Amino acid sequence: MERKTIPNTDISVSQMGLGTAMIGVKWGKSPAEADEMLGTFLEYGGNLIDTAHVYSDWQEVDGVKEIARSERLVGDWLQRSGKRNDIILITKGGHPVFTDMNCDLHKNRCTREEMCADLDGSLSKLRTDHIDIYMYHRDDPAIPVEEMVETMQDFVRQGKIRYWAVSNWKADRIRAADAYCKKMGYRGPAADEALMNLGSKYMAPMPDDTLVYVQRDSGLYDYHLENPDNLLMPYAGIAEGFFQKYIEKGPEAVKGSPYAVKENIEFAGRIPELMKKYDCSAMNIVLGFFAQEKVDCVPLYGPRNSRSIIDAVKSFDFAFDSEDFAF
Repeated sequence: MERKTIPNTDISVSQMGLGTAMIGVKWGKSPAEADEMLGTFLEYGGNLIDTAHVYSDWQEVDGVKEIARSERLVGDWLQRSGKRNDIILITKGGHPVFTDMNCDLHKNRCTREEMCADLDGSLSKLRTDHIDIYMYHRDDPAIPVEEMVETMQDFVRQGKIRYWAVSNWKADRIRAADAYCKKMGYRGPAADEALMNLGSKYMAPMPDDTLVYVQRDSGLYDYHLENPDNLLMPYAGIAEGFFQKYIEKGPEAVKGSPYAVKENIEFAGRIPELMKKYDCSAMNIVLGFFAQEKVDCVPLYGPRNSRSIIDAVKSFDFAFDSEDFAF
């Protein structure tokens, strides 16, 4: 994969980032498997690894729940492999407590004290002395944006993070942060993680209404068109596998999915035509969607195995046309 330099930083990232929310849950359960998969990602040109202090607190593995499992396992791999200097590491703090599906995801933890605790916990779990891009995992509109910026600037001054960023913030709050940073002479948020994928334009509302969709009418898409210094990093890059499942197993396989709406189902029926046209996989089409977008972006992808990583990386070799996604 080629690299994209985030403007006004010394960071270059691969065209796709590897999401690790499910490491130790659906993949990477053993050190050997984790080494193989993360090593494959690096071998094929990847260098952006995304985790969060809350991943995957809600999951039980072999009867055990673990706080910050994802960070701990990524840290294990960094220690074993010695690859810390070969990757751009993202993690996030400030997420509501999420130890089970009944937690109130509106109770943000974005105060200075909570962010300090989360960051120190992340550094310990990841066994590193700094985070390349550290994100607010959620916003808390009750906290002045100036205060939230200053918390991150303190982390930069302390050398604990190189750059800061946001996730699940609305456009008006990001603009306010940009304006304050310009006033103070700070480098503003370097990236923004938000929900965007091939099916997100028409998807039904998600149970977690704190997620921010990158839709044309949300203001967030226009914000990123106007502000390339803030690199959009869409998560849920393959729409939770909706299109692949529909093609492989039919309507029953996607029943109940927020993506199972008329427009997405109609487009799923067209994907085999595009697979034949480009001699590619369904995965390549779903991820290739990002390469033809007007907004410069780096999608995040959660793998199943090493083969899926290799297939995903190939998505950026195809010259898809915007008309292919005209729906």
